[in-house]
Amino acid sequence: MIARDRILTRLDEHLAKNDFAAAERHLLYWAAEARATKDSAAELLVESELMGIYRKCGRREEALAAAERGIALIRRVGIAHQVGAATVMLNAATVFKAFGQTEDAIALFREVKSVYEAELPAEDVRHAGLYNNMALALVDAGAYAEARELYARALVLTERAPEDAPEAAVTCLNLASAAETELGAEAAAAEIEPLLDRAEAHLEAAPLRDANYAFVCEKCAPVFDYYGRFFFAEELARRAERIRRA
Repeated sequence: MIARDRILTRLDEHLAKNDFAAAERHLLYWAAEARATKDSAAELLVESELMGIYRKCGRREEALAAAERGIALIRRVGIAHQVGAATVMLNAATVFKAFGQTEDAIALFREVKSVYEAELPAEDVRHAGLYNNMALALVDAGAYAEARELYARALVLTERAPEDAPEAAVTCLNLASAAETELGAEAAAAEIEPLLDRAEAHLEAAPLRDANYAFVCEKCAPVFDYYGRFFFAEELARRAERIRRA
């Protein structure tokens, strides 16, 4: 059986440098090894990581193919009821959402939600990641009330611990974008501005300035820029760059 650390340690080194080409080569090597040795656990891990890389790089066909392979493997092995497999399905659903397959994404998110809520403690922050991603798809589908409910639940979870402050910031910005989509920019302004303040406060308070923080800064900066908070958007970009270079 292939050790997960052998795959993930080197992968993390490539991703810390944003070297997606090297990360892809690394994963494709281990995908072949996993299939040759019939190591379904390693194969599933690799497919899940490939989904994320292809999604970030905008490679639609490759991302969707990795998602379909991952789901098929889960069904074949019969582990869809397990939390680890559900997390891979969450990644697949995020791929579907990113490339416009909203109905497929929502159906898969609902399956993941049933597993998480049955198997994880209610306070587990992994629920928040699911709720955030599922709500984004629901906004695309016009299901605003359900999306707002999930965002609210995500905020409750992420605002409990300082280390989850970056995720809380993302949730606040998602709520702001959802309010604008539902109500229009002018009607939603009174709701958006406090959410931007709240997101900014979370990013300032985050105790850990690591690769994940840099990723969140890069993700949030364009949103702050869009809403006219140019100086903070520029500061987030600078923070991310400093972390990447360290």
